[in-house]
Amino acid sequence: MSEITLHTCQGNAIESRLDALAHLRITVFRDFPYLYDGSFDYEANYLRRYAECPESLFVLAEDGDALVGAATGMPLAEDVEEFRTPFEQAGFDIGSVFYYGESVLLPSYRGRGIGKAFLAERERHAARHGFSTVAFCAVERPDDHPLKPEGYVPLHGFWRSQGYERHPELATTFRWKDIGEPEETDKPMVFWLKSLR
Repeated sequence: MSEITLHTCQGNAIESRLDALAHLRITVFRDFPYLYDGSFDYEANYLRRYAECPESLFVLAEDGDALVGAATGMPLAEDVEEFRTPFEQAGFDIGSVFYYGESVLLPSYRGRGIGKAFLAERERHAARHGFSTVAFCAVERPDDHPLKPEGYVPLHGFWRSQGYERHPELATTFRWKDIGEPEETDKPMVFWLKSLR
């Protein structure tokens, strides 16, 4: 990671990097398993929710001036209904949960420990602000999906190695347009949790 710099910011301090982050999300999420056919306008609006939340966190990985990776998070209570509802229905105090929005990293920068650093920075932030649980959700694609690359290995093993546990009872759907599809469809998402206590 010697040539990569990591730094964090909160809320509207991200403003000057929002466009670059929107483009990065579109690029990385085109790959399996997300297969996301994104639009810049949607991304800009999505990221603005994080920028407008004072307790949000952005962890940025930069190679010189180029944004090559980023991770985000915000209090679950401030996020959208699709992510809050499964926790509310399961009896969680959503005020105690810090939610990770995404972790995106260009393929050529993977395998250098940046993903671990993204998780660690968000855990530190969540603990510092009094959250007892951190959570994220991941799309679940069928094993026989026609666009699944040969040799594809999901990140489940990595997440487990960092102390996260898959909770299939906490599931939701989120809509986006897949590459090559005419319209948005619901995608099944399952949450992964880690206790900070």
